[in-house]
Amino acid sequence: MSSVSRRLVEAAPSVRWHLARARSPLYRRAFAGFGAGTVVVRPRILRGVDRITLGDGCAVNDGVWLQAEGADGSIRFGDRVYVGHDVHVHAIDPVRIGSDVVLADGVFVASTDHGRSDRSAVHGTGPVTIGDHVFVGQRAVVLGGVTVGDGATVGAGAVVTRDVPAGATVAGVPARVVEATR
Repeated sequence: MSSVSRRLVEAAPSVRWHLARARSPLYRRAFAGFGAGTVVVRPRILRGVDRITLGDGCAVNDGVWLQAEGADGSIRFGDRVYVGHDVHVHAIDPVRIGSDVVLADGVFVASTDHGRSDRSAVHGTGPVTIGDHVFVGQRAVVLGGVTVGDGATVGAGAVVTRDVPAGATVAGVPARVVEATR
């Protein structure tokens, strides 16, 4: 083994990232709130942006779908939220995501569901609250009417159908506590 120490080095921001920063003033006028230092890179769909608030220092990556609809639909991100590639957040009832949260690639968060007799109809399923310092793993699903407590971890591929205690780690389908608060 060589005496050269190895360290992980973060890649430099891409051209897309720099272009997105240049577009920030346009987004700032469209969104309900758009914090300082927030960057939105090539979203797939943005609907109801007048009811979407992004805090300071948020990073919203390629392919993200943010949609707020209906009378009560709103989405609010705290500060320093990392929104991975292809994340989908859909709100008919309010969706609140705290500060210092990571939504890994492919995460789906929804306070909506389709009707059983008319599949084109959608309705609210209750508000979603994700606390501060939460990590939601790749391709996890957080459904309506759920609160994920501060400092919790949601494992990759988990389907969260009920509240997650603060500091707990949940995994599986449906998600169950695999490690309680320390």
